[in-house]
Amino acid sequence: MDQLKVTVRTGNYLAVTFITFIVSSVMNLTKEAWGSRLGLILAMAGNSVGLGNFLRFPVQAINNGGGTFIIPYLVCFLLMGIPLLWIEWSMGRFGGRHGHHSTPFILNSMSPRPLWKYIGVFGIFTNIAVAAYYCYIESWTLSYALHSIKGTFSSLSQSSVAAYFDSYTNLSTSFFGIPSEAVFFFIVCVGINTYILSKGLAGIEKVAKIGMPLLVIFGVFLAYKGLTVGTSAVSEQFPLASAWDGLNYLWTPQYDSLLRPGIWLAAAGQIFFTLSVGMGTIHCYAAYIDSKDDIALNASTAGFTNEFVEIVLGSLIVIPIAAGYFGIDWIKENMSFGMAFQTMPFLFNQWGEILASLAGVLWFGLLFFAGITSSLAMGTPWMGFMSDEFGWNKIKGAISFGALVLALGLPCVLFYKYGYFEQYDYWAGTVSLVIFALAETILFAWIFGLDKGWREITTGADIKIPVIFKYIIKYVTPILLIGVFIGALITPVKNNWIDAFKSLSNDGIWPLDGQSLLLQISNTEMYTALHNAVDPLVIESIRNEIFYTNIARLVLLILFVGITTLVYIAHKRRTQEK
Repeated sequence: MDQLKVTVRTGNYLAVTFITFIVSSVMNLTKEAWGSRLGLILAMAGNSVGLGNFLRFPVQAINNGGGTFIIPYLVCFLLMGIPLLWIEWSMGRFGGRHGHHSTPFILNSMSPRPLWKYIGVFGIFTNIAVAAYYCYIESWTLSYALHSIKGTFSSLSQSSVAAYFDSYTNLSTSFFGIPSEAVFFFIVCVGINTYILSKGLAGIEKVAKIGMPLLVIFGVFLAYKGLTVGTSAVSEQFPLASAWDGLNYLWTPQYDSLLRPGIWLAAAGQIFFTLSVGMGTIHCYAAYIDSKDDIALNASTAGFTNEFVEIVLGSLIVIPIAAGYFGIDWIKENMSFGMAFQTMPFLFNQWGEILASLAGVLWFGLLFFAGITSSLAMGTPWMGFMSDEFGWNKIKGAISFGALVLALGLPCVLFYKYGYFEQYDYWAGTVSLVIFALAETILFAWIFGLDKGWREITTGADIKIPVIFKYIIKYVTPILLIGVFIGALITPVKNNWIDAFKSLSNDGIWPLDGQSLLLQISNTEMYTALHNAVDPLVIESIRNEIFYTNIARLVLLILFVGITTLVYIAHKRRTQEK
């Protein structure tokens, strides 16, 4: 009798354990999902809408001839941007249907060849490395928003505002008695990202639903101010300054740009970066949608939302406001990424003390929301991978991502003046994106097969995609990506391809620019500068830059090898379980 009771109890225990296991497994499979279609689209748009929309786009447009840039830019959006969005959304949904939520095994599900899972490493590596320096820029916006409230910039000249930025990045400023302000705000920013990521997709979706509308509202107000500066901002130094000159320069098409290869490469590069393609974040987000949900319209909506923010709001803030005070000629000479922090606070001061504080909060608040909706997306591939392969929960995944970003990002803060930051941006935020996007396009169109790929894109579609895009995806998009890669590899001096071809035909010499991949690898520009330097201080500075450049590259290499090793371990675990 006692034996029977023990047997019954044991049987009950095993039954309960089995049922608990099944329920927990089902919950584990279904717990992560987007709450609504709107939330998904806003999160995807937030992933794309980032600091580049407001900082990089105006710089690229002005530095590439204003209206000269616009036609190639729009053409590249249609021929490369939209097709890549469809490719990445459909790859993500396909992988999610097979239980994969990060690029190594999403790519592996589309081709059994071992190579592809390791190509997929780029989809995790890029996000961690980019987040390390991106969160640092994000922390600038948080700090400057608070300084705008405090009135730090209210009595400063333009040169003093620019000097403040230099002292900030040189770690010589403090905030409310806190030393090393840049370090403090970077840690705060990483902490905010980590906390939101620990809430999973629900936390990301909530931030997107709040952040994206606020971003647009702030942008509309600043764009209105930019348009109404008109000629009322004329200064004694620049008596012919006009906000409308800036807009006319940007939006007057120059058709000769169609024959200038350098402009096309710049336009393709901007589309590439602004849509956040080639990173792996879109795959990860799309992996959590239902297998029959629309991706064609959703991807297009997210893409066009990003373009609205970039083309309309991105062009109506910095360019017209700066042109309204300094004139278009000043902008052509001085337009740079740093203008947002080195010039805009001074220009806001011209609007009066109260409005200057408000404009500062809105401008840097806009940049903060643009930044955080992107940096949150960067955490999801790592979290998805660790959850799928090693059973980590959201909290553990978020904390580990935050710890990686903190460890990798602190050197960007501490050694900013030595170019450490730029190395992350170049190798992880530029080269890696191109390599991964080219590889995934070849996989999708040529190895997985465009017939299957096209069915994947159009399944559940709420719009009818023109058949012409089937051939664009197979031929035009890869050619454009190859062009971007070659352009980065052998960039000619000043990006002047016509003169470079003339030099090649006449003298047999291809003049490489210092930013070309070939010269970047060898540090040619820095070693040339070191050879020509005479001042001991300059020599020491260049040597430090070379040292920290090599350290940054070594750190990135270790990160890539580490993630590759984890993918190998995960593959072995999967093999043993079969």
